[in-house]
Amino acid sequence: MTATRAPKTLAAAARERRDIVSGEVMDEDRLIRFVVGPDQTVVPDLARKLPGRGLWVAADRVSVETAAKKGLFSRAAKSKLTPPVGLADQVEELMLRRLMDGLGLAKRAGDLISGFEKVASAVNAGKAAWVIEAADGAADGRRKILNVARRSPKPPQIFGLFAAEELGLALGAENVIHTAFLAGRGADRWTVDVRRLTGFRPLLPESWREEKPSEASGT
Repeated sequence: MTATRAPKTLAAAARERRDIVSGEVMDEDRLIRFVVGPDQTVVPDLARKLPGRGLWVAADRVSVETAAKKGLFSRAAKSKLTPPVGLADQVEELMLRRLMDGLGLAKRAGDLISGFEKVASAVNAGKAAWVIEAADGAADGRRKILNVARRSPKPPQIFGLFAAEELGLALGAENVIHTAFLAGRGADRWTVDVRRLTGFRPLLPESWREEKPSEASGT
């Protein structure tokens, strides 16, 4: 007898949408939602809360650019829409802002710790889901933290796109270089947004690639 696929629950089915570029049905976490805004413009809705029918596109730069250039938003909406110039860049910027806001929320919830010793201790204990290193931090300090991360029983992932000043503003502190996002539901939610960002840019600065691979791995 041929095995049949178990039907999805309503909740699981509701999390799947069709990418208007490839036609593939995939989980919402792998997609960017857009809606029709004023004057028939295309508006990114990263939080998935804006009213109106969602137009879903795979979370990567090529897919967003293809949807804009080939009129796929208009086709999906059955209406003439005008995507803004540089839509993929706009999505990337909104995702970075969303990630930064997420760090601020995590700080207030007690899910973030900063400072070399505290971060190293959390990483050593396998409690850190992410190590967030300032993009402009000193290479020596970064090297030490990443070495600790590699030796951890649960190596964290590494994020390095925010400068120390940006992290300080988000976390209400000064000179924030080393930060750990502790494992938990908050980190899981943040990870979903980080994974969407990887379709638009790497998680480590280009300058880090000039270092030895053993000193700047982690993504």
